[in-house]
Amino acid sequence: MKEICVDDTHKFLGNETHTDYFRLLLRDGNYLLVGGRNVVYNLSLTDLTEQRRLVWYSPAIDVQMCVVKGKDEESCQNYIRVLVSLGPGRLLVCGTNSFRPFCREYSVQRDSYHMESENTGQAVCPYDPEHNSTAVYADGELYSGTVADFSGMEPIIYRQPLQTEPYDSMTLNAPDFVNSLVHGNFVYFFFRETAVEYINCGKAVFSRVARVCRDDRGGPHRFKQRWTSFLKSRLNCSVAGDFPFYFNEIQSTTELIEGVYGGLNAQLIYGTFTTPPNSISGSAVCAFSMQDIADTFEGTFKEQSALNSNWLPVNSAKVPEPRPGTCYNDSRLLPDQTLNFIKTHALMDESVPTFFGEPIVIRTSFHYRFTQIAVDPQVKTPGGKAYDVLFIGTDNGKIIKAINAVSYDSNTRAGPGVIEELQAFAAGSPVRALRVARAGRDAARLIAVSDREVLSLRLHRCSSDKISSCSECVALQDPYCAWDKQAGRCRAYSHGVSRWLDENSFYQSVSTGSHAACPHSKDAGAVGGLSSGLYDDARGENKGEVINIVQDKDGKGSNNNNEGPEVLAADPPPTAYSVETLALAVAAGALAALAAGFAAGYICGRRCKKDEDDNMPYPDTEYEYFEQRQNINRIQAEPKLLQQVEEVTYAEPVLAPQPKPASPRATLRKHPPYHPHHETLFQFQPDSYRRDNFGTLRSHQVNGDGYRRGNDNGFSTTRSVKKVYL
Repeated sequence: MKEICVDDTHKFLGNETHTDYFRLLLRDGNYLLVGGRNVVYNLSLTDLTEQRRLVWYSPAIDVQMCVVKGKDEESCQNYIRVLVSLGPGRLLVCGTNSFRPFCREYSVQRDSYHMESENTGQAVCPYDPEHNSTAVYADGELYSGTVADFSGMEPIIYRQPLQTEPYDSMTLNAPDFVNSLVHGNFVYFFFRETAVEYINCGKAVFSRVARVCRDDRGGPHRFKQRWTSFLKSRLNCSVAGDFPFYFNEIQSTTELIEGVYGGLNAQLIYGTFTTPPNSISGSAVCAFSMQDIADTFEGTFKEQSALNSNWLPVNSAKVPEPRPGTCYNDSRLLPDQTLNFIKTHALMDESVPTFFGEPIVIRTSFHYRFTQIAVDPQVKTPGGKAYDVLFIGTDNGKIIKAINAVSYDSNTRAGPGVIEELQAFAAGSPVRALRVARAGRDAARLIAVSDREVLSLRLHRCSSDKISSCSECVALQDPYCAWDKQAGRCRAYSHGVSRWLDENSFYQSVSTGSHAACPHSKDAGAVGGLSSGLYDDARGENKGEVINIVQDKDGKGSNNNNEGPEVLAADPPPTAYSVETLALAVAAGALAALAAGFAAGYICGRRCKKDEDDNMPYPDTEYEYFEQRQNINRIQAEPKLLQQVEEVTYAEPVLAPQPKPASPRATLRKHPPYHPHHETLFQFQPDSYRRDNFGTLRSHQVNGDGYRRGNDNGFSTTRSVKKVYL
């Protein structure tokens, strides 16, 4: 365990003998709780120094049983997967406990943690540390979304004693939970699952948002321990068009973000979405309004009337009263008609639309996908405009900083602006969690978590020495940065700057990336070489870089139009040569290869020249074949140098009917009379062949060659006789 500080970047490394598999972040005053393998670290929010730790190992008997069940030793550990603050000085911790989940309540006493109680963690914490789960604490109750069995085949949304219907694909179909939150009278769960409404067309994964009432008390009779208010709907993150392109798989969401967008007050949820792993690699960030989510749950239901029929909207006349999914004072009094309807109609027909009408950021890359997202809401710029700053984590260790450059002026379109791209972790290390945290009046920090380390980063790099002009500072389009007219440098907002909102003192234009008071610089759009300072070159690690979008010739942002979001390809290959240069190089190389081949062939032919006789076709035959063809009509007696062999092949014998024998056994079968002169397939001379007792023609004259043609057993074969003439 150690802390590293490089260029105002703080790093915390956990146990260096093995991987901690950090996952969770919980803010506890000026401290940060990070859950990992067998331990919860309490870190200072300012510099990530360790204050104390909570150690919780699995009992030896649980580890042994885990190994007996076929799990490896790495999985048979206690991975902390639920961290909830129950109040001042009280903490709920749940771990996998070697595939036997347990929960403990701790109280903070001075500099240590004291365990107060321990309970089973089934349906609260997952068995497998690789399973995605979520939990939120509200009204003294814990709401969880996880799996409730060892095999992970029973997904569940649980609040004691209520749960979703087990093993029911209409309710939950192999979900992966990503987040949960409380809003109004409902608790919302965000997850992705296999879409039952698409099953007739193939298998697809859709993103969902589900909700349950906070005051749901279950139903009567068999619904006593079942949710009576569970509904779910699809989250639609797609590029609009005649054939929309969908980003179907949600990966993470933010907390509730409140702000003003195009003059409209709204509460938004930002989420990262990706395409399926076997599809075109793409990622996107979409925002959804809580009002749009609520309106969707008040819309029409969707149903499948028969097993092989399509999913269609439910006629409003078929919806019972009181309306299913609505919160009631006492859900135990709901009629069976309403409860039976919601059991089979948990899916809403309409999807939740994207708030800005399109994704905010789109990336197509074979090198990484989006994983996590955090938002610093409503960062004010000189002039009073406010923007949400997005920090997006990837599965390749990068953190992308972006904004919606037109969000202050419009809520119907998106103007994506990618400000910065940092290589925060080593390549191949996914970003597991992101959080923007402020400690009192200190500047906010970005907390990033991977499997092995925790980083605390600055939110901006405005004071870089490479930004030397007003146009370069404004071209960053970074809400944290502005050009200080009085100081003559690019600087960031701080509490000590009282005139930050005065646009006559500070110049910035996030929407366009240019300002009338700043003379245009030809290098204003080429600020992409700024180092983030996350790592030093001595360690051989990559430094992040600012890759602000290049401006058009007229000074306007390339995304400030109505053509929709720009698809930004990550890691574009460097264009070292033009097309013309490449074509000339290929042509010259081909001509050079042709000339070299001709010269080599000519030289080899001269040195390896053969005799003239060797160039004759078929030299070994001495033209015997051709001479025979020419003298084919000429008869000339030539001496016989070799023995001439003549092969005589006799006709194949056939079976023929036999005359009636004198044996008494002949009475068993009648044979037709034999006529030697009847026509048969072959004609034989009667004096040259005789028949044996079985009626087989046998040859007994062989022109004096001495070969025997017949035998007494009734069988004979055709023989070839070779006559030799000398």
